[in-house]
Amino acid sequence: MRIWSHENIESWLEKERERLPLLIPVALGSGVALWEIGWNGWLLPLLAGCLLLALLALLVPAGSRLRVILVLAAAGIALGYLAIAAKSKFVEHDTLERIWIGSFYGRITKVEHLAARDRYRLLLETDGHAGLPNRVRVNLSPEQYRGSFSPGAIVLLRARLMPPAAPTLPGGYDFSRRAWFAQIGATGTALGEVKLHVRSRAPPLLAEYRQSLAAHVRGQLSAGPGSIAAALATGDTGAISDEDATAMRESGMAHLLAISGLHVTAIVGGIFLFFSRTLSLFPWFALRFPIPIIAASIAALGAIGYTLLTGAEVPTIRSCIAALLVLTALVMGREPLSLRMVAAGAVFVLLIWPETLAGPSFQLSFAAVTTIIVLHEQPAMRRLIAVQEKKIPDKILRGLLSLLLTGLAIELVLAPIALWHFHKAGLYGALANMVAIPLTTFIVMPFEALALLFDMVGLGAPFWWVVGQGLDIILRLAHGVSSLPGAVTMRPEMPPAAFAAMVFGALFFAIFRSRVRWLGMLPAAAGVTAMVMAPVPDMLVTGDGKHIALTGPDGKIALLRSGAGDYVRDALMEGAGTAREPVAIDDWPGAECSPDACIVRIRTDARLHDILATRTANLIPSMQLAAACKRVDIVVSDRSLPFSCKPRWLKLDRRRLKQTGGTALYLAQRRVDSVSDRASGAPWAPDYQ
Repeated sequence: MRIWSHENIESWLEKERERLPLLIPVALGSGVALWEIGWNGWLLPLLAGCLLLALLALLVPAGSRLRVILVLAAAGIALGYLAIAAKSKFVEHDTLERIWIGSFYGRITKVEHLAARDRYRLLLETDGHAGLPNRVRVNLSPEQYRGSFSPGAIVLLRARLMPPAAPTLPGGYDFSRRAWFAQIGATGTALGEVKLHVRSRAPPLLAEYRQSLAAHVRGQLSAGPGSIAAALATGDTGAISDEDATAMRESGMAHLLAISGLHVTAIVGGIFLFFSRTLSLFPWFALRFPIPIIAASIAALGAIGYTLLTGAEVPTIRSCIAALLVLTALVMGREPLSLRMVAAGAVFVLLIWPETLAGPSFQLSFAAVTTIIVLHEQPAMRRLIAVQEKKIPDKILRGLLSLLLTGLAIELVLAPIALWHFHKAGLYGALANMVAIPLTTFIVMPFEALALLFDMVGLGAPFWWVVGQGLDIILRLAHGVSSLPGAVTMRPEMPPAAFAAMVFGALFFAIFRSRVRWLGMLPAAAGVTAMVMAPVPDMLVTGDGKHIALTGPDGKIALLRSGAGDYVRDALMEGAGTAREPVAIDDWPGAECSPDACIVRIRTDARLHDILATRTANLIPSMQLAAACKRVDIVVSDRSLPFSCKPRWLKLDRRRLKQTGGTALYLAQRRVDSVSDRASGAPWAPDYQ
C-alpha cells in the first residue's frame, strides 16, 4: 500500500477539512514573498507556474479535496503576487537621486514630536516645487519649530535633503523600502529659520489632539513612566529615551510600547465587561434588550476610536480587526479565538497592505497570536487552565504556570523572527512578561483610563500615582532583566532559506492537527541548524567606505574609525552578530596603522589575507599607493583610487562601492555579499552602476 496514494491523501485531508481554509493566507503570503524575492521580473514565470499548478489539478479526480487545494494554491499565489506588484505600482513616485541643498515651499501633512531625540519631524508635500519629489520628510530642532506648524500650513525652508537610505550592510534595515511604500522621496534636515508662509485653515485634526493628549499624560508623571504612559494612550513613542527603549527591547517587553493586540484587547475587554456587568444590574433593561450585543457594539466603537487616536498604524488596525471579529463571534455565540479568525485577519491585511508581510510587525504579531491559540488548543493545556473547584492558591499557581508556558512558547517562536530582522533576541522575555503583561493589562491601562476620565474634574492625581508606580516597576524590571548575563543573544545574518524553512515548518505544525503535523519539525529543525551554523563575516564595509569592522573568533570586532556614530556602530555589531563593544583597529593583532591608513593581516583556515584601508582624505603619492596595493589582497577606501592601485583580489573604493553598496566579506571562501545583490531590481533600490 502506497503511503502517498490519492486515497490516503484524501483520507488525511478529510480529517483536516476544518483546517484547510487556513491555507488561503499561506498561499497569498507565498505570492507576496515571491515578489519580494524576484520583484516584477518574476511575473511571467510565476503566472506560468500557477497555470501549470492549475492544470496539474485537472489530473486529480474531480470532487477531491486535493484538486480544490491545488486550484486555491495557484489562485492564491498569483493573487498575492499581483496584490504586492499592484501596490508597488500604485505608490510609484519620484525619488531624489543625490544630495540636494536649497530652499522650497512645503505643505505640512503630518507633525511628529520626537521628544527623546529633542527634534520635530515634518512630512511635507512639495507639489514638485524646486524639482523635488512630491513628498519629503524633514527634521527640525526645537528652535526651528513653531506651534503654528500644523497640518495644512505651508512653510518656506532651506534644507539638506538626501535619497531614502538603503541598508548600511547586507541584511540591515532598509529604510528605502519603507519610504517607497510611504511615498517619501527624500529625507533631510532643515537649515536655518523655517518660515510660516500660509497658516493652516483646516480644523484641528485627530493628530493634534493626540499630541496634546500625549503632552498632558507626560506632564502627570516623571520622564520615564510618563513617556511610556503617553505611548500606551496615544501610540506616541517619540519621548521614550534610548536607554529605556533598549532595556524594554532586550528584556523582551518592547511589545508593550507598540500599540497592538495587548492594548486593544485591554480596551475592548474593559469596555465590554464594564457595560455588560453594569447594564445587568438593571433587570428592567436586561429583560428587554440584548446586553451582549449592546456591550459588544460599544466595545467595537471603543476599539475603532482607540485605533484612530493612536494613529491608525497597520499593526493597530490589524489588532482592531481581530477585536471586531472576536466581538462578532461572541455575539453569534461562536468560538471567539480561533485560527480561522487569525486567517481572516491575515487575508484582509495581505490584500490591503501586502507590503507588511516582509516587516517584523506583521510577522511578530501574527506569530504570537497563532502560537497562543495553537498552544491552548492542546489537550494538556486545556486541562491545565480548565475551570475546576480548586482552592484559590491552586488557581493562582495554575494561572502563573499557564502564563509562563505561553510566554516560553511565544519566545521560542518569535526568536527566529527577531534574529532574522534584528540579529538579536531576548532570552528572559517569558519571565519578564509574567509580571509586565498582567501589570499593564489589569493595573496600568485601566487606571490610566480612569485618570484621564477624572482629570476632566481635576481629580485624576490618585489614579496617576497608581499608573506611575506600575510603570516604574515595569521600567525597573526591564533594566534589571536586560542587564542579566546572557540576556540578549546575537547572531549574524542567517541564510534566507533557513528562515523560510523555519516559517514553513512552524506553519505546517500550526495548521494541521493530525500526527502528520510533526513532519513540520523537520524543516524547522533544518532551519535552526542552518541559522546556528551561519558563518560570521570576516569583514564588514559600509556603503560609503568610511567604516570597516573586522571580526575575530571570540566575537570581538575592531573598527577602522573609532569615532563612528551609534547608528553605524550598532549596524556593524548586528552584522557581526556580537554584543561586545568594538575596539580600535590600531589595537588589533597584526595591524600596522598610521593616521592616514592601516594595513591588517588576517589569518583564516585557508591562508593569510592582507588588507589596506585608508581613513583620511589626505592624498597618498600614487607610486607609493600602487606599491602598497600590489602587496595586499584587499583595498578599501572612501575615495576613488587610481587604476594603478591593483590589489591581488578586491578593490573596494568609492567607484566600486557605488556599484555594490555595503558589503560583507567571507575571506576563506573569497565570497563577497553586497547590498546590491539583495536589492538590485527592487523599485526602491538606488541605481547601482
